[in-house]
Amino acid sequence: MDPHYQVLIIGGGTAGIMVAAQLRKQKKIHDVAIIEPADKHYYQPAWTLVGAGTYDFDKTAKPMSSVIPKGVKWIKDKATMFDPGNNRVFTSVSGSVTYDFLVVAPGLAYDYDLVPGLGEAMDKGVVCSNYTDPVHTWNVIKNFQGGTALFTQPATPIKCGGAPQKIMYLAESYFRKIGVRDKTEVVFATPGTIIFGIPEIAKTLTSVVNRKDINLRFYHKLVEVDSKRQIAWYIIGKEVQQGCTVIADKDGDTTSLDKTLQYNYKHVKVTVDGNRYGIHYDLLHTAPPSVAPDFVKHSPLANDSGWVDVDPGTLQHKEYPNVFSLGDVAGIPTAKTGAAIRKQVPVVVDNLDLLIRHHKIGTMSYNGYSSCPLVTDYGKMVLAEFDNNNNFTPDPKLKQMLVFDSAKEHWRLWMLKKYGLPYLYWKKMLKGKNV
Repeated sequence: MDPHYQVLIIGGGTAGIMVAAQLRKQKKIHDVAIIEPADKHYYQPAWTLVGAGTYDFDKTAKPMSSVIPKGVKWIKDKATMFDPGNNRVFTSVSGSVTYDFLVVAPGLAYDYDLVPGLGEAMDKGVVCSNYTDPVHTWNVIKNFQGGTALFTQPATPIKCGGAPQKIMYLAESYFRKIGVRDKTEVVFATPGTIIFGIPEIAKTLTSVVNRKDINLRFYHKLVEVDSKRQIAWYIIGKEVQQGCTVIADKDGDTTSLDKTLQYNYKHVKVTVDGNRYGIHYDLLHTAPPSVAPDFVKHSPLANDSGWVDVDPGTLQHKEYPNVFSLGDVAGIPTAKTGAAIRKQVPVVVDNLDLLIRHHKIGTMSYNGYSSCPLVTDYGKMVLAEFDNNNNFTPDPKLKQMLVFDSAKEHWRLWMLKKYGLPYLYWKKMLKGKNV
């Protein structure tokens, strides 16, 4: 007979551990299990600082056994398939497990096939990513001797959309420190159309980009990496009425690519091949293209885009009412950050508790809150907090830290990032306490 649990959680990341901890600590629900194959649990928000040489990588990891709440069953295995009609999950080794309620939070998977060549290049030589190996990122940055430092990202959703530019700001500062900045062109090539979606934050970041003399390029869709020739290939542009390809300048204005190509990259070697446009790099930092794991994407729980099909407010599945999802894999229009999870967990926990005890969900609703701590220099940070509508929603408690405008750079926010948030994560959030 298959093992059965009242609440079965897929994933031992931030979302899975927080849900289990709050169910146990706050709701006194004891029959809970987590399916998670990994031996270690990582505090990934600190990897930006690791990649900049200002945080110890070992401090970002703890044994998975130490963070799974006491009394919660750890099924050290990998989920492979859902059978929600029969309240069943299949695993790689342990067979199938049944449940009364299911929480799906396995996080993202990487699909390197979406950017040919990137998988072979990643974390080797001068190609690096804080998302996969921040120690290698730091080695690349500290050994950089000048040239083109290219920071970029794919057109897919990624964890914390601001992360690719955070490490760029820190790297630029380090290049100045070691005396190679005057022979370095720092380029940020993004598929987006703006530096950040919140006007208050965008204003600050624009000033940072100008202060640091960063070559900011919008409308750049990364399509291939040629690591042998050290070229990142892009399809550039947005289509205008005449069908012309355009390129944006730092202020977002657009003009003909042919007219601006040589001017915009006068210090960067560029190759044009048909409709593709290659930037030659001496350092490349990027985020891997991210998707939902295959066992989610090809399951009855997925929507047309491959994410778990849940109501964005209740986080309850639209077809299977005993299934919930949160975190990176949930099909909701919000940034994929740990801060978003912090606000999603109480909604899922409250709804599970009410369903178990009263066979109905409550009125608590997730409003799309997310936040992105944007480190702009060693010792400086802005904190972007926002909802589904890109409204800037700073936490009033920041005033207790004497931070009265978190859209502006502040050393106290840097201290929060480096010391305060890791403490809250390990000692509070993962222990089932509200933060």
